[in-house]
Amino acid sequence: MNTYEAKEIRCLVAGGAGFLGTNLARRLLEQGVSVDCVDNFSTGRKANVADLARYPNFRFTKLDIADSGSCNQLLRRRYSHIYNLACPTGVPNIALLGEEMLMTSSLGSLNLLKVARRSNARYLFASTAEAYGDPEIFPQPESYVGKVDPVGPRSPYEEGKRFGEALTRFWGRKYDVDVRIVRIFNTYGPGMSPEDQRVIPQMFSHLIAQQPVPIYGDGAQTRTFLHVDDLVDGLLTVMERGVSAEVYNIGGADQITICELFELVRAVTGLRGSAVFEEHFTADHHGRWPDTAKIQALGWRQRISLADGIRQSYRNFLAATETCHIGMNGASLDRLPFAGHRQSPAADRHRARRVSP
Repeated sequence: MNTYEAKEIRCLVAGGAGFLGTNLARRLLEQGVSVDCVDNFSTGRKANVADLARYPNFRFTKLDIADSGSCNQLLRRRYSHIYNLACPTGVPNIALLGEEMLMTSSLGSLNLLKVARRSNARYLFASTAEAYGDPEIFPQPESYVGKVDPVGPRSPYEEGKRFGEALTRFWGRKYDVDVRIVRIFNTYGPGMSPEDQRVIPQMFSHLIAQQPVPIYGDGAQTRTFLHVDDLVDGLLTVMERGVSAEVYNIGGADQITICELFELVRAVTGLRGSAVFEEHFTADHHGRWPDTAKIQALGWRQRISLADGIRQSYRNFLAATETCHIGMNGASLDRLPFAGHRQSPAADRHRARRVSP
């Protein structure tokens, strides 16, 4: 996809121990780019960082980007590109980590924008399809302002990201920082934790355990799904070819209901199992479908079909599940190139176990 002049590039990936951050960081490292990752492990995984540590041009710092004092150390470094992917994810986590979502998307974004300004770096803010709320227009173009309840049950994530978008564009214009915004629709693929709250890994988990898969509502709500490799292509495309201060959707092309997704997962994996329909634990959105004409005009295309992606993800999920059972083969996090403290956050004590598309 995009090939950097590696010797000239140092990237900062915030949220670098998470699912998306890990896959992005690995792609950059494979291209020979120097990558600094920061994460506070609210939903990121130490195992992800352990995997990245084998690259000599990788550095990790345990850090909460919403903590201005901790972020001061980033002001002493120089970056060419900053990817802000930091934010707890998963609708079930809103009740547990809603305040963290708000603070990360507001104070955290401000702190990283200061780093970008200091470094004269390109800055990319990872927003979400949740910024559209429960949409009334299909597909959703970037110009659509959405249908969002600012005090609704999903508002910590929705409004946090919407504020992060507003702050990003404002800073870009006021301080001439080269910024881009991406709205990410449902993504899946290798590197998702066996404990991930999102719908595909949760279907895997329940089917493997021979437990009924909970489907909320009647299962007729629609989503699109994009393999993480295609998402990373999109992030790199927007960073390198996108227009400053513009917003770009990145997501799958084809709508599918949750019931249809369940049948596809069973067919692709060969797993047997049933679904159980339950009342949704929070307000749900009836559908999402990105208009991707804007990013396609930059040369990006979705390349991995949903069936092929689920097949690959299932193999990786089985391997990750086995690794969780046997541990990290005795590897010690103390031997990794970490900076800062290593304790797990209090949020790690709690894990919601609901399927959330």
